[in-house]
Amino acid sequence: MSETSDITLEALAARLAPHCLEVLGGFNPDPGEAGFPRGTRTLVLIGPAEPGYWPHLTAQPEWDGAPDPVDRWSRRVLGRLACDLGAKALFPFGGPPFYPFYPWALRSGRAWDSPVRLLVHESQGLMVSFRGALALKQHLTIPRGVKPCASCADAPCLTACPAGALGADGYDVPACHLYLDTPAGQPCLSRGCVTRRACPVSAGYARMEEQSAYHMRQFHR
Repeated sequence: MSETSDITLEALAARLAPHCLEVLGGFNPDPGEAGFPRGTRTLVLIGPAEPGYWPHLTAQPEWDGAPDPVDRWSRRVLGRLACDLGAKALFPFGGPPFYPFYPWALRSGRAWDSPVRLLVHESQGLMVSFRGALALKQHLTIPRGVKPCASCADAPCLTACPAGALGADGYDVPACHLYLDTPAGQPCLSRGCVTRRACPVSAGYARMEEQSAYHMRQFHR
Protein backbone atom coordinates (compact mmCIF):
# COMPACT_ATOMS: atom_id res chain seq x y z
CA MET A 1 0.00 0.00 0.00
CA SER A 2 1.46 3.33 -1.05
CA GLU A 3 1.93 5.94 1.69
CA THR A 4 3.14 8.97 -0.21
CA SER A 5 1.40 11.98 1.29
CA ASP A 6 3.11 12.32 4.68
CA ILE A 7 6.71 11.34 3.98
CA THR A 8 9.28 13.51 5.74
CA LEU A 9 12.99 13.02 6.39
CA GLU A 10 12.14 12.11 9.97
CA ALA A 11 9.56 9.53 8.86
CA LEU A 12 11.98 8.08 6.32
CA ALA A 13 14.71 7.84 8.97
CA ALA A 14 12.30 5.97 11.23
CA ARG A 15 11.54 3.46 8.46
CA LEU A 16 15.23 2.90 7.74
CA ALA A 17 16.40 2.57 11.34
CA PRO A 18 15.17 -1.03 11.92
CA HIS A 19 17.32 -2.09 8.96
CA CYS A 20 20.41 -0.26 10.27
CA LEU A 21 20.24 2.13 7.31
CA GLU A 22 20.21 5.92 7.18
CA VAL A 23 19.94 8.87 4.81
CA LEU A 24 23.45 9.88 3.71
CA GLY A 25 22.34 12.82 1.59
CA GLY A 26 20.18 13.74 -1.33
CA PHE A 27 19.12 16.46 -3.70
CA ASN A 28 16.29 17.71 -5.88
CA PRO A 29 16.70 16.97 -9.61
CA ASP A 30 15.54 19.63 -12.03
CA PRO A 31 12.00 19.14 -13.36
CA GLY A 32 12.14 16.64 -16.21
CA GLU A 33 15.88 16.08 -15.78
CA ALA A 34 17.13 13.03 -17.66
CA GLY A 35 18.55 10.07 -15.79
CA PHE A 36 15.86 9.81 -13.12
CA PRO A 37 12.53 7.98 -12.98
CA ARG A 38 9.69 10.09 -14.25
CA GLY A 39 8.29 12.41 -11.62
CA THR A 40 11.34 12.30 -9.33
CA ARG A 41 11.42 15.37 -7.13
CA THR A 42 13.92 14.13 -4.52
CA LEU A 43 16.70 11.58 -4.75
CA VAL A 44 17.72 10.22 -1.35
CA LEU A 45 20.99 8.30 -0.93
CA ILE A 46 20.83 5.43 1.56
CA GLY A 47 23.69 3.69 3.35
CA PRO A 48 24.66 1.72 6.47
CA ALA A 49 23.95 3.18 9.91
CA GLU A 50 26.43 2.35 12.66
CA PRO A 51 26.77 0.81 15.09
CA GLY A 52 24.96 -2.41 14.34
CA TYR A 53 24.78 -2.63 10.56
CA TRP A 54 27.02 -5.65 9.99
CA PRO A 55 25.61 -7.91 12.75
CA HIS A 56 22.11 -7.06 11.51
CA LEU A 57 22.96 -7.76 7.88
CA THR A 58 24.71 -11.07 8.51
CA ALA A 59 21.66 -12.29 10.46
CA GLN A 60 19.34 -11.80 7.47
CA PRO A 61 18.02 -14.66 5.28
CA GLU A 62 20.14 -13.49 2.35
CA TRP A 63 23.27 -14.47 4.29
CA ASP A 64 22.81 -18.04 3.07
CA GLY A 65 26.05 -18.83 1.27
CA ALA A 66 24.68 -17.89 -2.16
CA PRO A 67 26.35 -15.11 -4.19
CA ASP A 68 25.74 -11.41 -3.60
CA PRO A 69 24.02 -11.47 -0.20
CA VAL A 70 24.51 -7.75 0.42
CA ASP A 71 22.99 -6.79 -2.91
CA ARG A 72 20.10 -9.23 -2.55
CA TRP A 73 19.32 -7.87 0.91
CA SER A 74 19.50 -4.29 -0.38
CA ARG A 75 17.04 -5.08 -3.17
CA ARG A 76 14.58 -6.66 -0.78
CA VAL A 77 14.68 -3.99 1.92
CA LEU A 78 14.81 -0.88 -0.24
CA GLY A 79 12.51 -2.38 -2.87
CA ARG A 80 9.78 -2.98 -0.31
CA LEU A 81 10.27 0.46 1.21
CA ALA A 82 10.02 2.06 -2.23
CA CYS A 83 6.74 0.23 -2.88
CA ASP A 84 5.35 1.44 0.45
CA LEU A 85 6.27 5.04 -0.39
CA GLY A 86 5.25 5.04 -4.05
CA ALA A 87 8.92 5.61 -4.89
CA LYS A 88 11.51 3.87 -7.04
CA ALA A 89 14.54 2.07 -5.62
CA LEU A 90 17.80 2.54 -7.54
CA PHE A 91 21.00 0.60 -6.87
CA PRO A 92 24.75 1.02 -7.53
CA PHE A 93 24.96 -2.59 -8.76
CA GLY A 94 23.18 -4.68 -11.37
CA GLY A 95 24.58 -2.99 -14.47
CA PRO A 96 25.81 -2.15 -16.93
CA PRO A 97 24.55 0.45 -17.31
CA PHE A 98 25.13 1.68 -13.77
CA TYR A 99 23.51 4.61 -12.04
CA PRO A 100 26.00 7.46 -11.40
CA PHE A 101 26.18 7.24 -7.61
CA TYR A 102 29.53 9.07 -7.41
CA PRO A 103 28.21 12.24 -9.14
CA TRP A 104 24.97 11.92 -7.19
CA ALA A 105 26.93 11.82 -3.93
CA LEU A 106 28.89 14.94 -4.93
CA ARG A 107 25.65 16.67 -5.80
CA SER A 108 24.19 15.91 -2.38
CA GLY A 109 26.54 18.29 -0.59
CA ARG A 110 27.18 15.64 2.06
CA ALA A 111 30.06 13.84 0.25
CA TRP A 112 33.03 15.22 -1.65
CA ASP A 113 36.04 14.28 -3.76
CA SER A 114 38.78 13.59 -1.19
CA PRO A 115 42.50 14.35 -1.67
CA VAL A 116 42.93 10.72 -2.84
CA ARG A 117 39.91 11.03 -5.17
CA LEU A 118 37.74 8.60 -3.18
CA LEU A 119 34.44 9.89 -1.84
CA VAL A 120 34.62 11.31 1.66
CA HIS A 121 31.42 11.75 3.66
CA GLU A 122 30.86 14.26 6.43
CA SER A 123 30.11 11.59 9.07
CA GLN A 124 31.50 8.36 7.56
CA GLY A 125 34.72 9.68 6.06
CA LEU A 126 36.36 7.41 3.49
CA MET A 127 34.29 4.46 4.75
CA VAL A 128 31.16 5.79 3.07
CA SER A 129 29.14 3.33 0.99
CA PHE A 130 25.69 3.39 -0.54
CA ARG A 131 23.26 0.50 -0.58
CA GLY A 132 20.87 2.31 -2.88
CA ALA A 133 18.79 5.40 -3.46
CA LEU A 134 15.11 6.25 -3.36
CA ALA A 135 13.60 8.38 -6.11
CA LEU A 136 10.71 10.12 -4.36
CA LYS A 137 7.83 11.99 -5.94
CA GLN A 138 7.71 14.36 -2.98
CA HIS A 139 9.90 17.44 -2.61
CA LEU A 140 12.08 17.13 0.50
CA THR A 141 14.73 19.61 1.55
CA ILE A 142 17.84 17.71 2.62
CA PRO A 143 20.47 19.64 4.60
CA ARG A 144 23.92 20.01 3.14
CA GLY A 145 27.10 19.50 5.14
CA VAL A 146 30.64 20.83 5.53
CA LYS A 147 33.54 19.08 3.85
CA PRO A 148 35.67 17.52 6.61
CA CYS A 149 38.86 17.84 4.55
CA ALA A 150 38.68 21.63 4.95
CA SER A 151 39.72 21.28 8.60
CA CYS A 152 42.11 18.34 8.11
CA ALA A 153 45.50 20.02 7.92
CA ASP A 154 47.62 16.86 7.84
CA ALA A 155 45.68 14.98 5.11
CA PRO A 156 46.97 11.57 6.31
CA CYS A 157 45.11 9.84 3.47
CA LEU A 158 47.67 11.14 0.99
CA THR A 159 50.58 9.22 2.50
CA ALA A 160 48.91 6.26 4.26
CA CYS A 161 48.89 3.67 1.48
CA PRO A 162 51.89 1.33 1.96
CA ALA A 163 51.72 0.33 -1.69
CA GLY A 164 51.61 3.90 -2.98
CA ALA A 165 48.41 2.98 -4.79
CA LEU A 166 46.31 5.84 -3.45
CA GLY A 167 47.43 9.44 -3.63
CA ALA A 168 46.78 12.79 -5.21
CA ASP A 169 46.82 11.21 -8.68
CA GLY A 170 43.99 8.82 -7.79
CA TYR A 171 43.81 5.06 -7.43
CA ASP A 172 46.31 2.67 -9.02
CA VAL A 173 44.13 -0.46 -8.80
CA PRO A 174 46.72 -2.91 -10.25
CA ALA A 175 49.30 -1.75 -7.71
CA CYS A 176 46.77 -2.29 -4.94
CA HIS A 177 46.04 -5.84 -6.07
CA LEU A 178 49.73 -6.67 -6.35
CA TYR A 179 50.34 -5.47 -2.80
CA LEU A 180 47.38 -7.43 -1.43
CA ASP A 181 48.99 -10.60 -2.82
CA THR A 182 52.02 -10.11 -0.56
CA PRO A 183 52.36 -10.96 3.15
CA ALA A 184 52.64 -7.25 3.92
CA GLY A 185 49.24 -6.69 2.36
CA GLN A 186 47.38 -9.09 4.64
CA PRO A 187 46.46 -6.45 7.26
CA CYS A 188 44.70 -4.50 4.49
CA LEU A 189 42.68 -7.60 3.64
CA SER A 190 41.81 -8.42 7.24
CA ARG A 191 41.18 -4.93 8.62
CA GLY A 192 40.34 -2.84 5.57
CA CYS A 193 42.12 -0.30 3.40
CA VAL A 194 44.81 1.58 5.35
CA THR A 195 44.07 4.80 3.48
CA ARG A 196 40.38 4.67 4.33
CA ARG A 197 41.23 3.96 7.97
CA ALA A 198 43.70 6.85 8.08
CA CYS A 199 40.96 9.43 7.52
CA PRO A 200 40.20 11.08 10.90
CA VAL A 201 36.47 10.94 10.20
CA SER A 202 36.69 7.25 9.32
CA ALA A 203 38.55 6.63 12.56
CA GLY A 204 35.54 7.89 14.49
CA TYR A 205 33.04 5.84 12.49
CA ALA A 206 31.96 2.55 14.06
CA ARG A 207 32.41 0.31 11.03
CA MET A 208 33.43 -3.22 12.03
CA GLU A 209 36.65 -4.68 10.68
CA GLU A 210 34.71 -7.80 9.67
CA GLN A 211 32.71 -5.73 7.22
CA SER A 212 35.81 -4.14 5.72
CA ALA A 213 37.44 -7.58 5.44
CA TYR A 214 34.42 -8.98 3.61
CA HIS A 215 34.40 -6.17 1.05
CA MET A 216 38.16 -6.38 0.59
CA ARG A 217 37.79 -10.09 -0.21
CA GLN A 218 35.10 -9.30 -2.75
CA PHE A 219 37.34 -6.65 -4.30
CA HIS A 220 40.43 -8.89 -4.39
CA ARG A 221 38.94 -12.02 -5.89
